[in-house]
Parts: sequence; C-alpha cells; structure tokens
Amino acid sequence: MGKTKCGKGTKVVDIVDRTGLPLAVHVASASRNEALLIEPTLDRLQLPELVPEHLLYDKAADSDSLRKRLHGERGIELVCPHRRNRRKKPIQDGRAIKRYKRRFTVERTHSWFHNFRRLIIRYECTSDRFLGWIYIACVLITLRRF
Repeated sequence: MGKTKCGKGTKVVDIVDRTGLPLAVHVASASRNEALLIEPTLDRLQLPELVPEHLLYDKAADSDSLRKRLHGERGIELVCPHRRNRRKKPIQDGRAIKRYKRRFTVERTHSWFHNFRRLIIRYECTSDRFLGWIYIACVLITLRRF
C-alpha cells in the first residue's frame, strides 16, 4: 500500500448502520487524508436506500468544503465535532452534535474487526486480497448478529 513514517500502512474506512452492521468498506494507503476517503466509501454503497441522512465521523473530517460537498451533492449532513484549533467560525450547533453520542456503535464495529487476527497483522501483500479478507470479516460479523 502506501509509505508511512514507520513502513507501509493501510487505512480501512467503513460505513455502518445504526446497529453496527458494516454496509461499505474502503481500503486506502495510510498516508492519505481521511476526509478524502469518505466519498469513495459512500460510492461503494450497493443500494441507494442505504445512503445515510447523517454521517457521524471524528474530528479528522472537520472540513467546511467536505460538509458543503456532502450536503450539496448527496444530501448528507456531516456530524463531527469541530477541532479545537479551528480558525473559521463553527457552523455546526450543539443540536447536531447530540447525534455524535451514538458514535460508539462505529467504534464497536471497529473492535469487531479486531477479532480477526489476519486483519490486524496484515499478512497480505496486495490490497485486493486484504479487501477480500475484510469482506469475509463483514459477512461473519453480519451472520453473528442474526
């Protein structure tokens, strides 16, 4: 994948529903900006009715241009707390941030991915094989929930 300060690394960006089931997964180099990986992940959603109205993300996606792009082109509200060192005036009020309390479901899904050692150690040399193992993990996570 891509070069980082301590070798090669991979970022896995996923979209989950409100119960924590993975809907879409995207794999990219670890040196890429996370705000640029949101839209390719949204493009991987198979069904148009699965497109969320609100997208919960961490502070890494605090970008006004990303908020405008998601809201204008896709009709998705990006809910993420503002960075502390933000220079522009905050555009999101406290009512939208109340939805951020449900972010634990996303973090819980990330911990479910950590149950698969092959994904943590990253034995595969190509991104296609690694993505295949992530898909298998998504299927197993989904089957365990039912």
